[in-house]
Amino acid sequence: MPLSEEPISTASGLPASGARSSRRCFEALAPLGAARGTGDRALASIANTATQAQRLRHQLVPFNGKGFGSPVAYPEHRSGFPKRLAGLAAMLAGGLPLRCVALRAHGMYDTHSDQPDQLAQGLKLTGESLLAFQRDLEARGLADRVLTLVWSEFGRRAAENGSRGTDHGAAGVALLMGTRVRGTMIGELPRLRDGLDEDGNLKASVDYRSLYASLLEQWFDFDAAGAIPDARAYRRLQLVT
Repeated sequence: MPLSEEPISTASGLPASGARSSRRCFEALAPLGAARGTGDRALASIANTATQAQRLRHQLVPFNGKGFGSPVAYPEHRSGFPKRLAGLAAMLAGGLPLRCVALRAHGMYDTHSDQPDQLAQGLKLTGESLLAFQRDLEARGLADRVLTLVWSEFGRRAAENGSRGTDHGAAGVALLMGTRVRGTMIGELPRLRDGLDEDGNLKASVDYRSLYASLLEQWFDFDAAGAIPDARAYRRLQLVT
């Protein structure tokens, strides 16, 4: 089951009473599950979805608020990012059928200004939180089942702008974490003298589609051709041991 988890403030516009409203909504929809035996295919499909939503709702109850513990200490931060990682580890330990989960790390990474301070703060919290998450997985005996990919949707220019920052660029960086990750650097360190294109962007040394195709096949055991156009055109990277 894929899962994308965001703070409520960015994921929706629910007011403070949203939790109560959601609970009433689930309770009102619960009887729909009884319609699964109907001859109406559309109604049966809706009923099946309602039943699955109810089942998932009850499975998630132990992870609501402070209802779960962790064998390791996570950083304390107002953003809630460390807490969400701790909750994810607890969900995995609880047996929820999660295959792919997306979390947004705390921090201001669109650093058009004041990059030294903002980037350092964001990376510090992200790094400490991910370390705690990995230690948590190891303590629970789950480390060999979880691989963490850290990525950004775009990179930065190499040259500093006039505001102690950098503007949008092309090539970026991706990091893999886990006990089954092959510990090595893939690609090349960027060279500022001759490693920039005509627009001042770093030249990518690895195509991101090679990364995704390799992970789909080596970790998820899924044919990348089913998700990435012309997947066979991109070289495979040995990422997992």
